[in-house]
Amino acid sequence: MNKALYYEGNFGLERETLRVDKYGRLAQTRHPFPESRYITRDFCENQVELITPVCGSVDEAVSVLGELDRQTREALAPMGEDIWLYSNPPYIETEDDIPIACFEGAMASKKNYRVALQWRYGKRLMLLSGVHFNFSFTDRWLEEMYGEQASSQEFRNSLYMRLYKQLMRSTWLLVLLTASSPYYDLSFDGDGKGGAQLSRYASIRNSERGYWNGFLPVLDHTDLDSFCVGIIEYIQKSILFSVSELYLPVRLKPKGENTIENLAQNGVDHIELRMFDLVPEGQFGTEPRDLKFAHLLMLYLLSLPDFDFTESLQAAAVEDHKQAALREPPEELIERGKAVLADMKTYFAGDDYAQGLIAYEQEKLLSRPLKENYYDKR
Repeated sequence: MNKALYYEGNFGLERETLRVDKYGRLAQTRHPFPESRYITRDFCENQVELITPVCGSVDEAVSVLGELDRQTREALAPMGEDIWLYSNPPYIETEDDIPIACFEGAMASKKNYRVALQWRYGKRLMLLSGVHFNFSFTDRWLEEMYGEQASSQEFRNSLYMRLYKQLMRSTWLLVLLTASSPYYDLSFDGDGKGGAQLSRYASIRNSERGYWNGFLPVLDHTDLDSFCVGIIEYIQKSILFSVSELYLPVRLKPKGENTIENLAQNGVDHIELRMFDLVPEGQFGTEPRDLKFAHLLMLYLLSLPDFDFTESLQAAAVEDHKQAALREPPEELIERGKAVLADMKTYFAGDDYAQGLIAYEQEKLLSRPLKENYYDKR
């Protein structure tokens, strides 16, 4: 396969941020944008979520994100508002500062779902913001790699399930390399507190304090049907409200509405990586080299043999992810990261594009132990 085709793919970004007033406090105005598939909000009314269409490269997706960012800032400027481009929220006086997104009419059920999330997790958790990276292989790529069988949805479901398992076992590496939110306001801990604090975490949202269910979701990864049945059982037992409440760092997504019924009936359309922190000094809250490396990692992981993703391995994957979110992660995890990058360097030998991305990530691990100002220079 030629290099251009090998790196072909479908890419999309979702960037979560918060609207703030001129004092850096959470804006208390209504969401100022008409219902749009590209500029919306998620949990609360003072969020802004930018969603790019499907793009042909990471650079194109970041460019489109930049245009959406420009439109957003232009609309907020006359209101005296701006975007809070950090993963951790600003000062929160009380949870009254966090109005649940006011979906109405035919979308009223979305507000009801968010009210339920509030009671289960609290509002503060829902303010943690980041970038979700969506990816799928093109038809041409799949056909070149796997021939006629690639046209079968059953084959594609199997392929994405294989990749999903490998990614779930490797999310710790992406957290280790991209976590960049160690400072937070003490008001995140509760009412009556305030002031900047250096956390023990490099990324709160990826840490034990971040987006996790109150239990370990154990699923059967034999095939997509078994996987979906496990999620449906959690929903039927009211342990989960919906598939969207499955707070794992990787998701298998169908085309169109993200429901478990759609996924089960129509199969996997793309895969979503949910662990990236906002990078305030990056390009519109992103670091494109990290996203390109994530694509590289997926290509590498597909070359590894399949495995049985047992309950103990699922538990270990989540624990590794949380450990990687520490400012001082275990040395063993850092050494494992170096070993994976070294193996990737061998796998992509002779490919200057890949070697450059791997070297960029290797430098982060070679500079450990990290100093506090590392995050200011990142």
